[in-house]
Amino acid sequence: MDVPETRYARSGEVSIAYQALGDGPPDLVFAPPITHLELDWECLSVAQFYSRLASASRLILFNLRGVGMSDRIPGVATLESRMDDIRAVMDATESERAVIFGLGDAGPLCVLFAATYPERTAALVLFNSAPRFVRNPQLPWLPTRAEQEAQAEEFERHWGEPEFMSEVLRSSNPGLTEAELPSHLRALRVSVSPGSAAGYIRMNIDVDVCDVLSLVRVPTLVMHRSGGGGWGVQSGRYLAEHITGSRFVELPGADFMPGLGDQDRLFAELEQFLADVGEGKADVETDRVLATVLFTDIVGSSEKAASLGDRAWRELLERHHALVRRQLSRFRGVEVDTAGDGFFASFDGPARAIRCACGIVKTVPELGLEVRAGLHTGECELVDGKVAGIAVHTGARVASHAQPGEVLVSGTVKDLVAGSGLAFDDRGSHELKGIPGKWQLYAVQR
Repeated sequence: MDVPETRYARSGEVSIAYQALGDGPPDLVFAPPITHLELDWECLSVAQFYSRLASASRLILFNLRGVGMSDRIPGVATLESRMDDIRAVMDATESERAVIFGLGDAGPLCVLFAATYPERTAALVLFNSAPRFVRNPQLPWLPTRAEQEAQAEEFERHWGEPEFMSEVLRSSNPGLTEAELPSHLRALRVSVSPGSAAGYIRMNIDVDVCDVLSLVRVPTLVMHRSGGGGWGVQSGRYLAEHITGSRFVELPGADFMPGLGDQDRLFAELEQFLADVGEGKADVETDRVLATVLFTDIVGSSEKAASLGDRAWRELLERHHALVRRQLSRFRGVEVDTAGDGFFASFDGPARAIRCACGIVKTVPELGLEVRAGLHTGECELVDGKVAGIAVHTGARVASHAQPGEVLVSGTVKDLVAGSGLAFDDRGSHELKGIPGKWQLYAVQR
């Protein structure tokens, strides 16, 4: 079977390997967790699956940063950096909008992408996935944190060993034949190093997009194998129950990889879904997006202004505004408003927003000032290109609880920055004025 030409898209400082085949419409971006673009084509079931996908779409394949043929990176990539990679590959292939297909561990990435960039997402497909990978009261069937950490240690010690790798593949793919096993072993072994494989699992321990599911507004198909296929069929049901208007399909079998098992049933469901999307049977809202909002204000501004006088205070404010805007530019923040001494900005990634806030808090003391900052991630309305809505009010209320020199975030923000290296101190549960419920808040560690 001919292997499509591998090309590279630039995503920041990283090169992302991708392939495109088929004619479409629609465009379909397939996001698997750990694969090798070219060696995958030596795996018969994978090659057949890709070929059949390409017969129903223009198929865009890529390797996540740090995986396969894409650039290796220090540490582990965050969900938002991987969202940048999807956009980079779509731009390189001149794909304005695409169906985003997330397999397994890549599911949360695709959920986050669909909620953040509905204007680039025609539809969402989730296969054998889950919104998080560690047990909590809402998803009690998932592995415990200790079990996941033990698995990460096992991967670090034994990744690459034939017997260990064979057991990993067989346990998650009982339909894999002995004849095909060697090609899968080679592709998996070459895709990542032991440290990267373990790091990937450790990042997944903290991944949680449960709060994002209700914000997905694009047509969604959730497919899960009844025998498990990853994190239990209950995880697939949970995804479908919490994504408004989504369709859930339970497929027979227990294989994690979609290219194994009953292909006719899988493609019958998928092709019907793609046809419905193409006929516009489901509306896509693009005036509501997932965004992270940042609020800052100067501590003791009234006293400072009184001590300096109007002219000196105005000059100091101008220097403060210039400093904040440099940080916003550095981290791709969008200035929404300035009210007196405060800034309101929005971001398409929570880790960037946190780092911007930390940069502001760290640098304003050189002006003899101190600021507090608060962040929240939620669904925002787009009004004349600017974000608005309850998430904005929530962000402002979070900021009002921040101490001088502190960056305070909501629990939603904390849950979305797994793998970023950011650490937090629990500031407890709070009531936010005018916002229903109790809110767990966290201070970013310096």
